[in-house]
Amino acid sequence: MSVAVASFVVFAASQVGTPGPANMALLATGARYGFRAALPFVAGVALGKQLIIWPIGFGLMELADRAPWVFETLKWVSAAYIIWLAWKVANLRLGTGDVNPKAPGFAAGLIVHPLNPKAWAMIVAGFTSFVAPGTDPLIATVWIAAILLGTQVLLHPLWTLAGNTIARTLAGTIWEPYLMYTLAGLTVTSVLFVLFGGGT
Repeated sequence: MSVAVASFVVFAASQVGTPGPANMALLATGARYGFRAALPFVAGVALGKQLIIWPIGFGLMELADRAPWVFETLKWVSAAYIIWLAWKVANLRLGTGDVNPKAPGFAAGLIVHPLNPKAWAMIVAGFTSFVAPGTDPLIATVWIAAILLGTQVLLHPLWTLAGNTIARTLAGTIWEPYLMYTLAGLTVTSVLFVLFGGGT
């Protein structure tokens, strides 16, 4: 087959299921707003990756070869945005006394992956490592898109549910601020690892 489907499924699960900026955002959102309220955000995060996959599959890689500075700039802008989100997470509290208790919605989730350097690296690795040269772009993109969406539909809610479960235990306790600081710190660490550690 022109796409190494089985191998890419394993790769996708290992990437989507491990800590990264998006999963930290899901964990924090589940912790702050609860699992049910966070579901529109989860759906947006899952579908937002498609906004990267299809342009890459149909020629964005060629642009990367001709104008690498575009992607370098995007990488740093994206990292700055995720770190700003982490700062907001650090200052969130799980109680109900905040001025704006409404959970972020579908649109907010939709932009998480386009601004997530780990997502870009993961998708580029998918096309360059698991697609045979000369494969029809449509076939390759359909497989990459479907496999990543499937793994996200399975694994993203688990991160959100984990955040909700943690919150039930720690909300209103002296440990609550430390939870939010930890989530923010993990988010920043995951971004820095992608930027400087070569991780995907």
